[in-house]
Amino acid sequence: MVITDAEVSQDDQLRARQIKYLIMMSIRALALILAAILVTVRPPLLALWLILCVAAMVLLPWLAVLLANDRPPKEQHRLSHKLHHAAPRAEKPPQTSIGPTREPTVIDAEE
Repeated sequence: MVITDAEVSQDDQLRARQIKYLIMMSIRALALILAAILVTVRPPLLALWLILCVAAMVLLPWLAVLLANDRPPKEQHRLSHKLHHAAPRAEKPPQTSIGPTREPTVIDAEE
């Protein structure tokens, strides 16, 4: 395992989910404010705009909770992980005139 393959810490995952939740709930609040402004201004197609605002106010809390409680998929369930193991390994690149190429050293604690 290479250090770049390490998972994101749980604190960082939680912080990212909190930010997503805050952004979505802020959009919901803006939809409420926009609906109030639209009612006072009475633009053309007011009913359509109000339906869109109400739909946003109803759907965004549900979506925000779903996204806030979601976490990244485990490595064994990712498609890229399955494709990486299924792909045949490429041959070693040819040596250049500068010198032989070396594969990177991988330090594995399990060995």
